[in-house]
Parts: sequence; C-alpha cells; structure tokens
Amino acid sequence: MQSKAILRRARVSPQKARLVADIVRGRDVDEAIEMLSFTRKKTAPMLRKLIESAVANAENKNPEVDVDELYVQTVHVDMGPSLRRWRPRAMGRATPVKKQTSHITVILGTRE
Repeated sequence: MQSKAILRRARVSPQKARLVADIVRGRDVDEAIEMLSFTRKKTAPMLRKLIESAVANAENKNPEVDVDELYVQTVHVDMGPSLRRWRPRAMGRATPVKKQTSHITVILGTRE
C-alpha cells in the first residue's frame, strides 16, 4: 500500500532540498522523523512535517495499516517557479535575483 504527500512552492532551492531528501530515502518512517528532527537544515522541518502528513494520509486511507511497517519509498524534489527580484547596483543599474522554490513529493510504502 502506498501513501503520498506533496509540498508545493517550498521556499528552498531544489539543490539544498535534495541534500536532506537523500538522508531519509529508503528508511523507516520513525527513523526518518528522528533523523530529521536533529538535522540542522532549513528543509528538515518541512520534510519531517511532510512525512508525518503522508503517515496521516495512510491512516486515513486505510485504518488497518500498520504504521511501523511504513518506510520512505521515494522522495522527489523538483524545481518550482522562481521568484524574480531585483537588486540595485552601481550607476543606476539593477541585477536580477532568482529566489528558487521546490516541489517536494514523498511516497511511503509498506515492507513485505
């Protein structure tokens, strides 16, 4: 049985989010949540909350599911739309600043 949760337009660059996603991919849910609670990265609380949401989705979809059997099957981090801002520079010029966003998808599965 699979359960899915998606976080769209997370205000973190995909490259930085993939570093944290690689830590939890393939681990049990309890172990992943524990690792994320001690990881000092901006993406860690977002991903922890997303995994908890996927667990809640699994319980809501099928009340007989055993939460201890769930593991992080896949984690995708895709690029979202960039916020375009401008930074003033010398002699009346301006330089574009792209503030990147991410779409993070977590899929939980059961071990058999």
